[in-house]
Amino acid sequence: MADGAGRWGRRAVLRRTALLAGGAALGTAASAQTAWIADRRLPLADGPASATLGTRHQQVGAGGVEVTWGVPTSDRLVALTFDDGPLPQWTPMVLDTLDEHGVPATFFLVGARAREHAALLRGRLGQHEVGNHSWAHQDLARLDAHAAYDDLRRSHDAIAEAAGVPPRLVRPPWGHLGGAVLHAAARLNYRLVLWTLQMVEGEFPGDPAGHARRIVADVRPGTILLGHDVGAERRLVALRGLPDMITGLRARGYTFVTVSQLLGHSTVVLPAR
Repeated sequence: MADGAGRWGRRAVLRRTALLAGGAALGTAASAQTAWIADRRLPLADGPASATLGTRHQQVGAGGVEVTWGVPTSDRLVALTFDDGPLPQWTPMVLDTLDEHGVPATFFLVGARAREHAALLRGRLGQHEVGNHSWAHQDLARLDAHAAYDDLRRSHDAIAEAAGVPPRLVRPPWGHLGGAVLHAAARLNYRLVLWTLQMVEGEFPGDPAGHARRIVADVRPGTILLGHDVGAERRLVALRGLPDMITGLRARGYTFVTVSQLLGHSTVVLPAR
């Protein structure tokens, strides 16, 4: 009886082991299936996270895209950039100041606003540069690859028509990057431009001179400086202090250039040891 009980015990153990193994395999397969379904619902394929599109040949212009935050250079150069315009209450104020001081800048335009307010740009962009800032300032990093491309393409055409020159630079709203944004930028042969330093209007309420001093102190050679020619009333602190910013940086030996001009001055800077 003891031997029989032992045999039945071993059989039960083997049967239970087989059942457990089978259950684990089924569980793994079920988990994989659940994950696949969940991933498809995000979606990943062709979606915001994906920098590829389908399984056929990728239509990506020259085949690559560069992302720039600033330019490594020993030259005292700085690029002023303004996002979100044009709008009648703001953009002329910026252009008037830049014209008065002979300073070029790069304007990352919202396509819908460029189309609506094209008259603000005509005849006033001779020394300036334009870039693409999306059609309606929607977060491109949340769109799929098709939608991100359609958005930037639509904005590209509107900016080209309003400004008289097609943009070659793009800055996604809020600087949000995603695979779909990279893919769309590559298709349009854009260079992605973010920024090194941002104007901080909220830290200097009612103090344009103080804000200007802060920016002047923080600029380094090759800085891309982010400002806005659209926004809340508090942002006027930066625009009202723009003359002080310009004169302060010139006193430090800085020359103002467009982003594309700055990119042309890139030099190799070895990291400190």
